Amino acid sequence: MAAPQEEAPATKGAKQPLYHASTQFRNWRFSFEGLAQVRGSMNEAAVAAIRRKIEADEPGSSSNLSFLSADEEVVLVKLYLTKITQLCGMFRFPEEVEATGITYLKRFYLRNTVMDWHPKNVMLTALFLATKTSNFPISLETYTKHIPKTVPNDVLELEFLVAQSLAFEFAVWHAHRALWGIWLDVQTLPDLPVKLDPEIYHAALAHVRASRLTDAELVFAPPQIALAAFSLAAPDIASRWLDSKNTGEHRMNPNVIEEIKTLILSQGHPPEIEAVREVDRRLKLCKNPEKVPGSKAYLAKKAEEERKAEEKRAKKADTVQKAMASEGDPFGNELKKSHTALVDYDDDDDD
Repeated sequence: MAAPQEEAPATKGAKQPLYHASTQFRNWRFSFEGLAQVRGSMNEAAVAAIRRKIEADEPGSSSNLSFLSADEEVVLVKLYLTKITQLCGMFRFPEEVEATGITYLKRFYLRNTVMDWHPKNVMLTALFLATKTSNFPISLETYTKHIPKTVPNDVLELEFLVAQSLAFEFAVWHAHRALWGIWLDVQTLPDLPVKLDPEIYHAALAHVRASRLTDAELVFAPPQIALAAFSLAAPDIASRWLDSKNTGEHRMNPNVIEEIKTLILSQGHPPEIEAVREVDRRLKLCKNPEKVPGSKAYLAKKAEEERKAEEKRAKKADTVQKAMASEGDPFGNELKKSHTALVDYDDDDDD
């Protein structure tokens, strides 16, 4: 369920903002109710599928398991959002890489569950992918060398899965860019009540960063989040700026800005470590057995994958054999020489 548009309806023939043509606006915007529905449905489907797999190996063994709820999955993912920030600080990645990596991780878990894919390696892959899509590439060897207990394959084996889960839609519209635009714009306002201290911008940027730990970007537009962050840092200036902009065909609702501010202040902080540890402890017991190396389900799945791969190889070999038997060449016959030619090079005019 898409979120209702925040702007007033445009008049007929009016030019729409570029953001409205983006895949982010079309495919990655929800209402809070829509988000809860997506996560709840995915969680229920995952629990049912994992329960069936566990019961297939040991009937009755799943009855005492405490599966994760959708909200508990969000808590675990939120912890790894903070890990992205820590890694970006260590590597000195720019703001764009950090924001993009966080967005990728959030979007991944709108299509997948932590009971199938633990956020640790997904987080590493999402951030590495963000370095490439944000035009700040780093070699895989350098990247993994500085992360303890990590080898290149930990990142590579999930890269296609992450890209596929993002529907290969890598472009992201970020609130920190919108904030910079607001900061430049407020400097043109006449008769400002206070001096524009650069600390105002830095305080607003801190609120934008806090918003990344919430669902704000999945519900609201980047300019809304940016204005809410700016309003938390300098409410009077933000109000003046909003009044100067709410005169055209696209208007921002002040009530929405207040809603985002409340969201940032209430949820824009890391989760409690003890709560995360409890979730992670239970995850080890209710994880999809097909993802646990050495388990019966894991070995059965690998055997089935190998069987299908062998069938595919055998089918391909049979096709090549038949082609060779009927044609003599699996790549087709040589081009036959034409019986007539425009020029007869064997004709000797001197005879």
